[in-house]
Amino acid sequence: MRFVELALSLVGLAVVIVAVSAFANRFGMSPPLLLIVVGLGLSFMPFVPDYVLSPELVLVGILPPLLYSAAYNTSFIDFRANRRALISLSVGLVIFTTLVVGFVAAWLIPGLPLAAGFALGAIVAPPDAIAASAVARRVGMPRAIVNVLEGESLVNDATALTALRAAILAVSGTFTIVEVGIDFFIAAAGGIVVGVIVAVIYAPIRKRISNPSFETILSFTIPYIAYIPAEEIHASGVLAVVVTGLLVGHKAPFLQSGTARLTAEGNWRTVSFFLEQAVFLLIGLQLLAIAEAVVSDGDDLQMVVLASTGVFLAVVATRIIWVLGDGVLTRLPGIGRKRAVVPWAALTVVSWAGMRGVVTLAAALALPDTVPYRDLLTLIACVVVVGSILIQGSSLPMLVKRLRLKPPDRAEDALQEAALLDQARKAGLERLDEAAGETDSAEVIARLRVRTEERSNAAWERLGRSTDGAETPIEAYQRLRLEMLLAERAAVLTARDDGKANDDAVRNVIRLLDVEEAMLDRVLDGQVDESRELVAPVGVGQACEHLDAAAARPEPTPRTPGQCEGCLEDGTAWVHLRMCLECGTVGCCDSSVGRHADRHFQETGHPTMRSAEPGEAWRWCYPDQLLG
Repeated sequence: MRFVELALSLVGLAVVIVAVSAFANRFGMSPPLLLIVVGLGLSFMPFVPDYVLSPELVLVGILPPLLYSAAYNTSFIDFRANRRALISLSVGLVIFTTLVVGFVAAWLIPGLPLAAGFALGAIVAPPDAIAASAVARRVGMPRAIVNVLEGESLVNDATALTALRAAILAVSGTFTIVEVGIDFFIAAAGGIVVGVIVAVIYAPIRKRISNPSFETILSFTIPYIAYIPAEEIHASGVLAVVVTGLLVGHKAPFLQSGTARLTAEGNWRTVSFFLEQAVFLLIGLQLLAIAEAVVSDGDDLQMVVLASTGVFLAVVATRIIWVLGDGVLTRLPGIGRKRAVVPWAALTVVSWAGMRGVVTLAAALALPDTVPYRDLLTLIACVVVVGSILIQGSSLPMLVKRLRLKPPDRAEDALQEAALLDQARKAGLERLDEAAGETDSAEVIARLRVRTEERSNAAWERLGRSTDGAETPIEAYQRLRLEMLLAERAAVLTARDDGKANDDAVRNVIRLLDVEEAMLDRVLDGQVDESRELVAPVGVGQACEHLDAAAARPEPTPRTPGQCEGCLEDGTAWVHLRMCLECGTVGCCDSSVGRHADRHFQETGHPTMRSAEPGEAWRWCYPDQLLG
């Protein structure tokens, strides 16, 4: 009967998580917050069992895979570029919050030792990686802010848990400043070393595994392989997992086949979603039991409310003071001259985006019974988690809107994608010329060239804004090929139902059709603001002598505004338009039948052109194949 109850509990958790998350997404609400509220409501139901979320389950069972997944999908390049800000937030701010909250808690809770206050400060100090990422992406923050918030939340857990360990030792009286310093150094250095070692050992193994199922199973063990040895040598298991995830994620395209990568990412996405949402639901389910424990301890209700409110306000205030104070320092002459000045709007959002979550809950539950006011400290930690998600998380969209911070522009992303695909096309065709031998079929080589060109053209087509709503060639291909795939899949299933094909053959053919459907080039949806010009994003736009020369002189007047000169002569249709920056000739793009922009360059040698589509200002150099 025990196994039946366990199975029903797991099924119930899964159903509630899916239903609540779907409801929250449908109405633009915060899934973590709604799950906490639903969990609290369910805890009053007599038929709902008591869920006990042990610290070992969270710290060892749930936290490593969540951190590994987040680190794996974090850009190592962006992480390294933001290292100064990340150190400030992940180390400096965590220690500052620990100290301030410790003094506030000792002041508001009569008889609470200062060391126990510091323990509470360490518990509530680290913002949560999952909560920060979910809210940041939901409200459409600029990508630079999201990168900082995600990077901070990956590293600050190690600082907070090390500070918590020191505070617990201080409660027992076996604590010195020197011991804390040594412990922190061992935790940080040891965690980094273990993470690097695991990544270095795992990389060649992963490269030699060709079966996607085997590789996915192995990938689920890596967070624990990094976490457990680090903890055994008293290093930071959290930091070891983060370092491993960053390095392995950075090298993943070199280590895995495309099939293995898609399989692993799909499985990891599902597992991470379930674990992170389950934690928030379990927080709500345990709030009632934690509150009842505080009541049974005989704590004064007014003191509990005052302490919870005071600690929450201290947590919010310390982050605002630290972040905005750092912004002031960067603007002082001499002190911040080597540091980039971050706009006040971005600093304001970062200072307010301090949602707490999984680590705070786990650390609170990990407090030993010997710590005074343990139940009260646990309740305060839960109040900080709920309050930060409710107040800060819910108000972030309005704050971002008020500050007029623009989300990542999908059109600029498409432009960057098109430029990268063009570079990839060029490299692929060069390798094809080198690898193709005399015995290779000319028809096969021609098909390879056409498919490569089509993929690149599809990316460029997504940039143009057609005024008449005309369908582009790639869009027509997508529509018609999807209709064909539906018919092909139906024919295969009919053969299966009639008993004319065995199940293995049917599954293999269906899988091939599914893969092709997934590979169909996506179409950029949504409208782009045409009140500004679309230019190459920073880091993508490049310069050469031809682009520099074109930028130094006035642009010519288009000879046939809004129309392709060659198409008008040939009687053909164009898809998107380009204009020569030497003579003003307007030609059509590579997806068009005539490809008159390319033909104009081949005939005249004029090296540069620009988009002639409304709201676009990106330029292209034909000789150097560069976007500018």
